[in-house]
Amino acid sequence: MTSAGEGTVALHVSNLSVSFRIPGGVLPAVDGVSFELRHGETLGLVGESGSGKTLTSLAVLRLLETPPAQVTADVIMFEGRDLHRIGESEMSDLRGARLSMVFQEPMTSLNPLMTIGRQIDEPLIRHLGLSGAAARAQTVELLDRVGIPRPAEAARSYPHQLSGGMRQRVMIAIALACRPSVLIADEPTTALDVTIQAQILTLLRELQDEMGTAILLITHDLAVIAQTADRVAVMYAGRIVETGPVAELFARPLHPYTEGLLRSVPRIVRTPLATLPEIPGVVPAPGNLPDGCAFAARCDFADPTCHQQRPILAAQGPDREVACWHPRHG
Repeated sequence: MTSAGEGTVALHVSNLSVSFRIPGGVLPAVDGVSFELRHGETLGLVGESGSGKTLTSLAVLRLLETPPAQVTADVIMFEGRDLHRIGESEMSDLRGARLSMVFQEPMTSLNPLMTIGRQIDEPLIRHLGLSGAAARAQTVELLDRVGIPRPAEAARSYPHQLSGGMRQRVMIAIALACRPSVLIADEPTTALDVTIQAQILTLLRELQDEMGTAILLITHDLAVIAQTADRVAVMYAGRIVETGPVAELFARPLHPYTEGLLRSVPRIVRTPLATLPEIPGVVPAPGNLPDGCAFAARCDFADPTCHQQRPILAAQGPDREVACWHPRHG
């Protein structure tokens, strides 16, 4: 969580868009996304599957293959550099060192043919210039720091020899090896049981407090956001539709989509046959977005303006923004 004196901008993204060239035309996937990630804070990026969260993060780190991807942005500013315009060599120097990422599925992200230790050694040698012996000593220390028992033995293991929770810890160790300024964590607790999930979130908070790293936390799980984030940005159909401090947004959602997401969170109730509320309809396909608000067809409050004109993300009080013609509590 953000501590006193922090809050300056670590990463500034303005008007980021991603599309893919397909037979017959161009498929838009992320459209005009803008956000700021502040030093020492956790910004949660939430939304249903397919909303563009992961594509946004991959575009920021320039990990999308171009073509078929086409990425545009006004600016992606990090430590005085525009990541959208610097050369690939300079970007490669930043990735894994000052900018790092915990990928969504550790079993497919880790190299099955390399030991755990070697995969952590590499960024230490590449970015910090450590010798092999010094890198291995720091690797063992990192594995111990992320809570892996018998770290020296684990360093000699292959990914398939570790549990899902242990592999996720390895991914965090790799991402934090060079003490990055910004960490992107893409669904870091997916497919983990609730006990391991809680341990991973606690670990991220502890390491953030220790290193001062700014974290962009991507998830569809609002409970994870409630436990971990300082601020939240809600994505829908490739666009950010609401932002704000997490406590305020949960207590007073402005966008009907955010309100629907919060209503849909399961709760323990005394009535055994209580029905879990849901948002009717489905997210529109990327190539079939309406002219107006992309959520209008699923919204109980939509009027002709909503169907005809796209709302822009606009300020609604201190540190709050919403893209809606009829904010719920504006």
